[in-house]
Amino acid sequence: MRIGLITSDPGHQLLADTTALLTPRHDVVALDPATCDPATPDALSRGSLADVYLLKARTPRALALARLLERRGAPVVNSAAATGLCQDRTAMAERARRAGLPFAATRTAAALGGLTAEGLDGPAVVKSRHSRRHDLVARADDTAALRALAADWPEEPVVVQDFIPNDGWDHKLWVIAGTVFAALRRSELAPGGRGPSLPLPLGDLPRGWPELVREVGSVFALEVYGVDVIDAGGGIPLIVDINAFPGVRGQVGAPRALAELALRTAARGAPDRRGGNSARGGRGAADTLPGFPKPLVGEGRAAP
Repeated sequence: MRIGLITSDPGHQLLADTTALLTPRHDVVALDPATCDPATPDALSRGSLADVYLLKARTPRALALARLLERRGAPVVNSAAATGLCQDRTAMAERARRAGLPFAATRTAAALGGLTAEGLDGPAVVKSRHSRRHDLVARADDTAALRALAADWPEEPVVVQDFIPNDGWDHKLWVIAGTVFAALRRSELAPGGRGPSLPLPLGDLPRGWPELVREVGSVFALEVYGVDVIDAGGGIPLIVDINAFPGVRGQVGAPRALAELALRTAARGAPDRRGGNSARGGRGAADTLPGFPKPLVGEGRAAP
């Protein structure tokens, strides 16, 4: 089979390790959204499509490329629509709360500069409305701190969440096709800033948390995603962010889970486009699965 990676960084650990698992029997090709112009009608002809694409980029060009591939009949994980939804923190919060997920109460301001006139009633977390690299995520304890942020980001559309007292640790929970991986990371809002990720066995999570993060995938139509959760007290979870296709670095079993997901998705999608034959040697899509390493069911241990 032919697996496409939509990314400007095919050497990313998760993608590189997944590629190493796939390449003995499958072709893996990378599409850089920075150089592949989705506005060009013939940028990707139907005959050159891969059997599945993994969307490990969230720029506007990457989303446009993913939408083009979907229109041409290629399956994309995650879809452009699901990925785009997670880029808008206002839409994300609305979807989560409508579904009954314990998502932090979120309000939106068209520009951070305009928010300063309202002031703050207490500590708050201010984030860029549109999630991207190097976006704004900061704690403001009072109106003076809010004004200081606004001096640097006056026109930035933002969301504001009340700061919930917690132990200063973020629970980083990742899911690949239903398999949950977990780590603890010192919050970037804690004194001293963000620290390294620490191993977190799934058995150490409060009861019900793995099921909760799997439900997030159903609500947002995601197969590969991350959920940032804080303990609001007594094991009560509060979701503060959701990310499509995060890095999932250093998690034992994550590359294999991703490789297996790619092959399963390709096997389901290929018959619709190729009459039951894969892109290589005319073999049926299912013929590429036997002999692949046995799935590690339930494996979700953090790397030591």
